[in-house]
Amino acid sequence: MLSISERLEKQRAVLQWLEYQTAQTAKTIRELEAQEREEQRRREVARRELGWKIQPSRAEEGQPMLHRGNCGQYQEQFGLLRRDEVVIAFQEFPAMEMCDICAPWGSLGIDKPAPRRLPGGGAA
Repeated sequence: MLSISERLEKQRAVLQWLEYQTAQTAKTIRELEAQEREEQRRREVARRELGWKIQPSRAEEGQPMLHRGNCGQYQEQFGLLRRDEVVIAFQEFPAMEMCDICAPWGSLGIDKPAPRRLPGGGAA
């Protein structure tokens, strides 16, 4: 049979080991949480890159403008459009403009549109 001091020493050793295991588990949890946040961030970036958004016309007679979902030129976010929704938008607004910065025609698989003509005859 072990003495009280021997039993106490064993219990201290067990406690030390459990504290070490707890610290390792907490570290693993923090790492997994960071990985999960990064995965969510990457999914959001991919979702934006694969979507489109429409900027309403600023002028009364103007046309809306199509942007890629990750374009910084138009920051308002009301939701991203899928390809089929962009097709519907073009049916409703056949003269819709496309952002020259984010070039949404590339992600749609269409040719670059011709430059816009200003009322005076010059290109925009």
